[in-house]
Amino acid sequence: MKKLLLTGFEPFLTNPINPTMDIVKALDGEVFGEYEVIGRVLSVDFTKGPEQFKTLLADIKPAMIVSLGLAAGITKISPERVAINIKDGEKDNNGVTFEDAPIVEGGEVAYFSTLPIRSMVNRLNEAGYPATISNSAGTYLCNNMMYEGLRYANLTQNVVAGFIHIPASFELAIANGRIPGWSSRDLLNAIKLCLEECVKN
Repeated sequence: MKKLLLTGFEPFLTNPINPTMDIVKALDGEVFGEYEVIGRVLSVDFTKGPEQFKTLLADIKPAMIVSLGLAAGITKISPERVAINIKDGEKDNNGVTFEDAPIVEGGEVAYFSTLPIRSMVNRLNEAGYPATISNSAGTYLCNNMMYEGLRYANLTQNVVAGFIHIPASFELAIANGRIPGWSSRDLLNAIKLCLEECVKN
């Protein structure tokens, strides 16, 4: 059976909860078509996180990579179109920050997602879940992992990869007090629909 590496992140910045953790753990071991999901949680750390991710890629040798990230404040499931070779922005969980730094020195400027992002969005909207394609994964760890996943896919034949940003869960929205949220059940079901679309292609 083919392997589908599904990653999420630990809590970070002012977010005491990261709903991607629960989704990844819930789907670990699930089967979608010919793919078995291998769910793993990554550190929000510019050094440790990418190292963990690269180790997983080397050990698992996935045929598909779907990375999840929290974008607290958005209202729609948002598959990302492109990752850029930049790390910048807020401090990671160890207080490290970068400014205008490349993810890979001399690497490609950008990589486009090879997931079926349009059909994912259409499937979600048809099912009543708000969704849209996002044209910027930012410059934080989410973009970093998307870039690394697509770089791996670009160097490895027959691997597809991409990234999906999700809204906050109700629990995080309540803890924050100023952002919208989805139920954990709806977040999980939405990602299941995305994975169903991914394995069709």
